[in-house]
Amino acid sequence: MVCLLQPSCPPAPIITEGSTRIGVKARFDGTWVRLGNEGRALYDQSGYGRPDDDGLRLAPEEACYLLHRGRIGIEGYDFDTLVAHFARRPEFIRTFLVYRDLRERGYAVQSGPHDFRVFRRGQRPGTGQSQYMVRVLSERDLIDFEALINEALASSRMRKQHVLAVVDDENELTYYEIKVQNLPDAGEKPGIGPLEGVLIGRSALVHPAPPRDEQVAGFGMYLDPGRMILAPLEIIHLMATGSLILRDGGSPVNSDRYFAMVAAADVELAEKAAVYQDLRHHGYIPKTGYKFGHHFRVYSGEKVHSEMLVHAIAGGIRLPMSSISRSVRLAHSVKKKMLFGHQYTTGIQYVEFARIKL
Repeated sequence: MVCLLQPSCPPAPIITEGSTRIGVKARFDGTWVRLGNEGRALYDQSGYGRPDDDGLRLAPEEACYLLHRGRIGIEGYDFDTLVAHFARRPEFIRTFLVYRDLRERGYAVQSGPHDFRVFRRGQRPGTGQSQYMVRVLSERDLIDFEALINEALASSRMRKQHVLAVVDDENELTYYEIKVQNLPDAGEKPGIGPLEGVLIGRSALVHPAPPRDEQVAGFGMYLDPGRMILAPLEIIHLMATGSLILRDGGSPVNSDRYFAMVAAADVELAEKAAVYQDLRHHGYIPKTGYKFGHHFRVYSGEKVHSEMLVHAIAGGIRLPMSSISRSVRLAHSVKKKMLFGHQYTTGIQYVEFARIKL
């Protein structure tokens, strides 16, 4: 029986010869796998490929998936030889595994503009809207935060969710939704000061200490009712806002001298100070996150416990995806959000990583 397929025709038949399934005939031109007009049903009904004047053009991941499922047949190639050909590109196995997983979950998938565009369930190219922009990574890849922010913001402008699909060394997949945000204001907090402090090491001893009811501002540690110790980041912030005068042996210490002294022992001071001051500016109370392995645990003031872990990232710094994965797992286990504060061109941008199930 000969069927001239039109867009309204049923799916191309799969012919069985013994135990071998033979799908629509395709040819490989060395770059693309191409089908004639009889292959258009794959696009019209399931969103595979891109229409060409003379039929359909399949991306490598699509071709391998369809060949593996028996939906197409390619003269001179079986699944093993076609995958081996495309695997000359080092990242191909990762992208194929992610494509396969998304298809098996019921999504229509197209390549670009990152690695994949993923359509809402039940929708497909030409008639539906994509929901996710997916970037495929290895667990060993380094995350360039500036590039990640640019991609996530581009997805946001298109009203799409930005997702990282991470393939580990055993070829298992984990999906992370990426949100880039300027933190909303947490509400105005009580002020503190003016204070005078005496330099003790890299800390400051404030005497007399402010009344305890001002401690809701989250500064310092009280030694006794009359004495409070301020930590370096608190000192830098309070000096910048004019709320603290610092003295060393009776002589005033200016903010530049103090910053240089502390920076000599803390190579991350600049980025931590920038994020700390931004959090304070938005009404949050940042405290050390040392027990959680990060720079800050952050309170909004609305709950007893901290709600976020924040790690400050300087411009140009890249972190291993495996390290970020550990951070996200820890944050979720203690019911907190995991954010990375990056010194972006427009100020501090907070990048949230959250594990999701598609």
